[in-house]
Amino acid sequence: MPKSLLVQAAEAVYVNILPIFVIIDSMRVLGIETSCDETGIAVYDSQAGLLAHALHSQVELHAQYGGVVPELASRDHQRRIVPLIQQTLAAADLKLQQLDGIAYTAGPGLIGALLVGACVGRSLGWALSIPSVGVHHMEGHLLAVMLEATPPPLPFIALLVSGGHTQLIQVDAIGKYTLLGQSVDDAAGEAFDKVARLLGLAYPGGPEVAKLASQGDPQRYHFPRPMTDRPGLDFSFSGLKTFTVNTWHKSTQDQQARADIARAFEDAVVATLVIKCRRALQQTGLQNLVVAGGVGANQALRQALQTMAEKESVQLYYPRLEFCTDNGAMIAYAGYQRLQHGQHDDLSIKVYPRWHMETIPRF
Repeated sequence: MPKSLLVQAAEAVYVNILPIFVIIDSMRVLGIETSCDETGIAVYDSQAGLLAHALHSQVELHAQYGGVVPELASRDHQRRIVPLIQQTLAAADLKLQQLDGIAYTAGPGLIGALLVGACVGRSLGWALSIPSVGVHHMEGHLLAVMLEATPPPLPFIALLVSGGHTQLIQVDAIGKYTLLGQSVDDAAGEAFDKVARLLGLAYPGGPEVAKLASQGDPQRYHFPRPMTDRPGLDFSFSGLKTFTVNTWHKSTQDQQARADIARAFEDAVVATLVIKCRRALQQTGLQNLVVAGGVGANQALRQALQTMAEKESVQLYYPRLEFCTDNGAMIAYAGYQRLQHGQHDDLSIKVYPRWHMETIPRF
């Protein structure tokens, strides 16, 4: 990163190899998200809320390859991260020296992409003599809804559904999570992307499949709802993907068949997610459901969940659409929660490409 950025921070404070960390009433936290193909930066103020955020998406960069190329993702994060930090601080009318903490995504994700954010975040923390903390990417998604004007009351059930994860989590308090179920193979978003490639659709596949599905005949095909005929809250979408592949090969492979198969696939994924959400709510006795992650923006899923919620007297909560996908705001907020409880990293830089939510430190 440009020398001037770190030098400016270092010259503004008394640089000590082992900074003194103090828990304060008001805290401004810089959030850095670089887990995959989006560079997200934000500043969260514990008193004023979200001050500013910026996002650069690499969709166009990876579209020509039909998916994320890890090396290209890492290099683009390197190019974008410092200008985005400067842009976000300017939008928040802040200087580096006015920050009280740094939060960065430490995992899970692509190791090279994670290292970009971790190196910058940890280096800034050291140069500014302020604490920095690595945040679990999915905890960020889990807590993104808390940035809304009307956040959900605790406890609640959260459906985290994205390109890399499909999980049901019981949230008793911020920092106290119980994993109820998760995908044993492909995540829902991953299955959407694979079906999109099968049908010759552009990357990213989820929105393209949904768009095509809106033109499909819901009566032509009926796909299985995997793992809904047995107890438990785990998911499996690999078999559904294979069923879709076989159906496509047996079809006329014209435009209408493509749309009808997309519709049947989307209906199956949505029905499976709704069935498992209802089951989780009934088993726990909770009445609040949070839906987060990129697939949470799917309109068919939202409509089906709304119908279920009305029948079950359940309250639904979503982050705003721009915070359903990866972003820096959710990392800034999750990092603030951990920093205010005294959690911070040492001088080492560690990232975790695979990081199970059960191992997240509790408050």
